Amino acid sequence: MIRFNLCCENGHHFFSWFASNETFERLQASGRIECTVCGVKKVEKALMAPSVATSREKPAKGAPDKPLSIEAEFERRIKAYRRHIEENSDYVGVNFAAEARAMHVGEAPERPIYGEARIDEAKALAAEGIPVAPLPFLPKAPPH
Repeated sequence: MIRFNLCCENGHHFFSWFASNETFERLQASGRIECTVCGVKKVEKALMAPSVATSREKPAKGAPDKPLSIEAEFERRIKAYRRHIEENSDYVGVNFAAEARAMHVGEAPERPIYGEARIDEAKALAAEGIPVAPLPFLPKAPPH
């Protein structure tokens, strides 16, 4: 099996597996390959970096035996980021805006925090020059 990175005429990128290059070419010529995003049938192979390994190369410690898909790698990194945030920051819940503001004016000790804020609260913090950024995950439900 071979994995090809593909691109449709509308610029959508995706990948698919084929038994061989000949199989891909036969399916492409017969119009049986279509974009997974928009459904058009004009699909070409996209530029790909070859996966080459020598017998002397060893995977990094803790690295998977085979490369992860883009989606799996993204999920792995988000989980690692979440773990880092949770281990190195204080969760302040819905008090995030008030706590960030208190730290900014010196009424509370500065420390890394994360929590929840409405969009208008986050915009107000940013307008006041208080650094704030959305996280790519929702906080875990606090224990009851």
